[in-house]
Amino acid sequence: MLNLKNSMVAVLMLIIVATAGWVASKGGAYNGGQHGKVIADIGDRGAAQSTQTKEKDDRQKEDDKLKALRDKAGNAGAFEVSQAYKSKCASCHGVNGSGFQNGKPMMGPKLIGQSADDIFQQLVDFKAGRKENIVMKGLLLHLDEKALREFADEIGDFPARAAAAKK
Repeated sequence: MLNLKNSMVAVLMLIIVATAGWVASKGGAYNGGQHGKVIADIGDRGAAQSTQTKEKDDRQKEDDKLKALRDKAGNAGAFEVSQAYKSKCASCHGVNGSGFQNGKPMMGPKLIGQSADDIFQQLVDFKAGRKENIVMKGLLLHLDEKALREFADEIGDFPARAAAAKK
């Protein structure tokens, strides 16, 4: 019984390999006729798409450069903030906590002008779920109270930093 199964598998494999060899010797499964035109059209589209992709890549590089210049220009008169604030807070509250960036309102409210203690209490409330905001809770979830206090102290110091930057 085992030899019969092995023999059948061997015969089927030979048929498959022979068929694949015959198709390859004829130039492929879709060589010529209507199917050949479809494949040629797809190839032409692929070349056009690769040109468009290159143009998009070039455009994206230019957009990235322009964004970097805008960020630099927007921060020229601003004060320095920590990398932690930039990565966790600036995208919603603005680089300087004003709630605006490049003259446009941001998603988060204005932070500048609030005391460090008020900010700290709000951060603790967001983390604990007493104030509901999924974004804030997600950002604060893995931070300890020391990190929350550092954020609060930095944000509470924004008015003094802004005044020093204007001088």
